[in-house]
Amino acid sequence: MKMLSRKATCHSHGQDSSYFLGLQEYEKNPYHEVHNPSGIIQMGLAENQADENLNLAFNINSQVLAEFVEEIRGNKVRFDPNKLVLTAGATSANETLIFCLAEPGEAFLVPTPYYPGFDRDLKWRTEVEIVPVYCSSLNDFRLTESALEEAYKQAQKLKLKVKGVLITNPSNPLGTTMTKDELHHLITFAVAKEIHIISDEIYSGTVFDSPSFTSVIEVAKNKYPKGTTLWSRIHIVYSLSKDLGLPGFRVGMIYSNNEAVISAATKMSSFGLVSSQTQYLISKILGDRKFTKPYIKENQKRVKKRHEMLVLGLKKAGIRCLKSNAGLFCWVDMRHLLRSNAFDAEMELWKKIVCEVGLNISPGSSCHCSEPGWFRVCFSNMSKETLNLSMQRIKAFVNSMNDGRYGQNDERSLCSSRSKKVTCYMGFIIVKIRLSTQV
Repeated sequence: MKMLSRKATCHSHGQDSSYFLGLQEYEKNPYHEVHNPSGIIQMGLAENQADENLNLAFNINSQVLAEFVEEIRGNKVRFDPNKLVLTAGATSANETLIFCLAEPGEAFLVPTPYYPGFDRDLKWRTEVEIVPVYCSSLNDFRLTESALEEAYKQAQKLKLKVKGVLITNPSNPLGTTMTKDELHHLITFAVAKEIHIISDEIYSGTVFDSPSFTSVIEVAKNKYPKGTTLWSRIHIVYSLSKDLGLPGFRVGMIYSNNEAVISAATKMSSFGLVSSQTQYLISKILGDRKFTKPYIKENQKRVKKRHEMLVLGLKKAGIRCLKSNAGLFCWVDMRHLLRSNAFDAEMELWKKIVCEVGLNISPGSSCHCSEPGWFRVCFSNMSKETLNLSMQRIKAFVNSMNDGRYGQNDERSLCSSRSKKVTCYMGFIIVKIRLSTQV
């Protein structure tokens, strides 16, 4: 099977131009008046640095970033900084890898439920298809060999060539870390089918409870020695947005042992670069080990407390959550609140919760869950006071449902309830809610 896309192996990018070659040589040996006075002076880049006091041009030290990623993984795996590509966030990293690994009309298998944004990130511009690997609540949505095989057969029925499997570990939206057994199943499957594995590990630093996080490359190294073909087909995606609370900074990375992928991804990254100013600041943060070590630990403690607040608040309302140990959300079971066991009923409940209760949560159908009644509920993007208010609202709503005081929505628009005032600005729902005992 042809392992990489034409885009990844073509030479039309222009990277072999003397312009780019000169920039590369400069990066290897940059002039500095104190540290490297005999280095190459950059006279081939049209940047305005005439005001020397405003010169913040800087690049993230790949070694510092690699060490930070290793530390989050308990130093159980090593990351070679030369096999790392900086991207404008994890969204860009995932899309870039899909561009590198698959042609339009080919497919990736993705276990469900999965992050709704993948339908945009992986498919829209790449024209690559997603074939869901349906997982079940009967085993807490764990990945199985049979589920992978069924999805592969479905792709064959659709005449789609499968190029790989993409996982999120820890899972978004489940908030769970993958077990070693699951990762063994995945690796065995990928070896048998000779396909790629993309592991999106953006939430790896948010693991706040046992079991601890295990990366796919940790499992792979214990079974397959480096240098085997499997290693060239495992690719890691990471970002600082979740673990450091820096979503707007747009700093992500691709890590791969495949030289052709790294080369192609480096070329593609020129369309989504991280600013020099951002790189400068991030390098200062990551280079301060006295800050990063205690920060990660303290962040995990605080995430755990918020998680407990949500789980307890929902429990008081008679709602349970899937047991989870990572992430910034819970996978919430509201099947008992559905009018019927159907996705139409799930959407009806979701509209009530958004428009009448004033809580914007994500229905399971948006995550391609095969079972109606599950919802992703985030808990770390608000104050403790706001989280408490959210729990009060959901409890009042459940009590009203149990008393038969909530009717059906007018279907003419999403938020058409006359008893609640809802104002929407740029996708964020600002709610002015009047809780009452009347419909």
